[in-house]
Amino acid sequence: MTPINRTEREQHIAAFLKDAGWGAAQRGLLAGDASFRRYDRLNLNGKTAVLMDAPPPMENVGPFINVARLLGGLGFSTPRILAQDHARGLLLLEDLGDDTYTMLLRQGRDERPLYELATDALIEVRRRVPQGALKTLPVFDEARCLREVSLLLDWYWPAIKGAPAPDAVRAEFEAAWRAVLPGMWKAGRTITLFDFHVDNLLVLPDRSGFQACGLLDFQDAVAGPVPFDLASLLEDVRRQVPQDLASAMIDRYLTGNPDLNAAAFRSAYALSAAQRNTRIAGTFTRLLKRDNKPNYQRFMPRVWELLQHDIAHPALAPVKAWFDKHLAPAERRPVLDVQ
Repeated sequence: MTPINRTEREQHIAAFLKDAGWGAAQRGLLAGDASFRRYDRLNLNGKTAVLMDAPPPMENVGPFINVARLLGGLGFSTPRILAQDHARGLLLLEDLGDDTYTMLLRQGRDERPLYELATDALIEVRRRVPQGALKTLPVFDEARCLREVSLLLDWYWPAIKGAPAPDAVRAEFEAAWRAVLPGMWKAGRTITLFDFHVDNLLVLPDRSGFQACGLLDFQDAVAGPVPFDLASLLEDVRRQVPQDLASAMIDRYLTGNPDLNAAAFRSAYALSAAQRNTRIAGTFTRLLKRDNKPNYQRFMPRVWELLQHDIAHPALAPVKAWFDKHLAPAERRPVLDVQ
């Protein structure tokens, strides 16, 4: 992959901001993530905005634009797009502020109202997003699910075992997942924002109802299983969500969607969570081994704790059998110890 020419990139950014009327703004790093994207906050005469720098070909701002328009048009609190250069991967966005769930929780904010607000936002997502809109999104299907869980074998297995996964082990792994994956869609499909967790949610105190929940980082949205985002929220590798709170939010979601079959939903929830956490175990290892990003290893004990809980559900019996046979408890750990 061709390295980013930062001098040339900065020239493009300067021209973009000048054309948008923000050329004289002060600029400082707001956030980076596990991708090549970065976000800068701009300040111009007391007004603020956010620059998304998503350099192609590694990144593509098209999905973000598509989902922002879809959700914003339905009343959700996504950042308004103030200016864009699609070809160069640059967006100027409304600044929704600093009151992320992560920051508020760190400051000691009561967690229950925050999780209630986020759950209510997901209830409205299923209510408001028409099924026809899902055709504009990538499909989260069995093939993709298998590719994602296979990251565990591609990256985590050789890091722990010291050698690639044998073909027979891989075949057993795929067979176990193929046996259970159809259950992920028993509760139907909706737009799945995919990264619905405390780092990407904000409280907007000047807005009411579900609109008080600001949504960030949704460019990876797919047409996916109904429970997936709720599982992302409640099975968070970044923090321990009390089990009674998680159970209460699942009940709240079901109350808000009375047409759902509760048993099918709970089974699909466990499958979605297990699929997601298996992918994360592989992804965090890839970030370490390929991208030299070791800090994600500090979350690995939580990943394995959640995954052990997930696969205990009867809907995941074949997957649990595979883990019990091939990855002993002592092998379910960080690849690298990070303080």
